[in-house]
Amino acid sequence: MGRVTERRRVIRIRDGAVSTRPDTLVAEEPLEIRLNGKPLAITMRTPGDDFALAAGFLVSEGVLGRADELANIVYCAGATPGGGSNTYNVVDVTLAPGVPVPDITLERNVYTTSSCGLCGKASLDAVRTTARWPLEDGFGDGRDGAGSPVRIEPETLSALPDRLRAAQRVFDRTGGLHAAALFTPDGELLDLREDVGRHNAVDKLVGRALQQGLLPLSGSVLMVSGRASFELAQKAVMAGIPVLAAVSAPSSLAVDLAAETGLTLVGFLRGTSMNVYAGEQRLALRTAVGGA
Repeated sequence: MGRVTERRRVIRIRDGAVSTRPDTLVAEEPLEIRLNGKPLAITMRTPGDDFALAAGFLVSEGVLGRADELANIVYCAGATPGGGSNTYNVVDVTLAPGVPVPDITLERNVYTTSSCGLCGKASLDAVRTTARWPLEDGFGDGRDGAGSPVRIEPETLSALPDRLRAAQRVFDRTGGLHAAALFTPDGELLDLREDVGRHNAVDKLVGRALQQGLLPLSGSVLMVSGRASFELAQKAVMAGIPVLAAVSAPSSLAVDLAAETGLTLVGFLRGTSMNVYAGEQRLALRTAVGGA
């Protein structure tokens, strides 16, 4: 839609020299998500892949899990004064007949920021009871032909941040976008999405997978820029993703959720170094793990 970036005039100061120049900025606009015609949530996002974002958001909330549960997604006219042109900032998701519609109350009609996302489900029990796919067995069905757990090499994980960064096209122009990517256990890039909010980037990935009938994503690794919040761990669990890796720190609640659900959670993934906070059984470690 040509709205991912915008140009703005900036005063540039370099070593005391002052000049003016145009600068490319990442776009940030609100997206209202409606469910069967009723307002559900508003998120600040980078325009693009809006239908996938809405679908992925509903996967993380336990509303959708299969492509046939989704009937349609359309843009609605925005609430502009005087009935102006469509803003393409409102989408309406229609569930397939027979799919339960969650109770939408005023308390549930929430605003989410590009930085923290939706924080309304800060409960381990809520995620555990709504997750459709158990993670305990690992990748796929968790077994190779010999019947042993399928594992990922730490060296493979170490290469993912550079591969993520190399595939960020919009970041190269703006320096202001987060990214989320899906990789195979062998490190092959499957899909990557960028957004001003990392939770939106993950929703776009998951939503595209739902639309393509690929859920659960049990044979993939989710790599995210920045930190690993509870919400990102929740989205991984709800999509059936067994491994979440981040270049920065996880939160304490993200670690708790990973331990409860069987998610492998890796943080501070930089170079050949990383911290494994939960699910170490999926890593092919060369030495025994010990210590306090």
